[in-house]
Amino acid sequence: MSECKTIIVLLATLAIGFAGGFVLRPVIAPTPQKVAIASRSLTAAALNKARGTQYFVAHVDEARQVVAGCRNGSVRGGECATAEEAIIKVEAQERRKRFLGN
Repeated sequence: MSECKTIIVLLATLAIGFAGGFVLRPVIAPTPQKVAIASRSLTAAALNKARGTQYFVAHVDEARQVVAGCRNGSVRGGECATAEEAIIKVEAQERRKRFLGN
């Protein structure tokens, strides 16, 4: 009889503990932090879908801004790689034109 009471008390204590944890979780859990982005143009870039290499080849100045933002940590995502790739392609085209004299 006492073993049965012990098991019931143990199960009730566990149930109360779990219920308390679920109830208090929103209070105990840390609040999500918001990241502020310094530049307005970088904010627009972060909100839009990642632009492709062709876009950055046509807009080299914007690609350089994105790469600078990636280096200082204010821009993240797929645009970092595509912007850097576009800059490499544009610089290669410029070198080729200088070499060939076209």
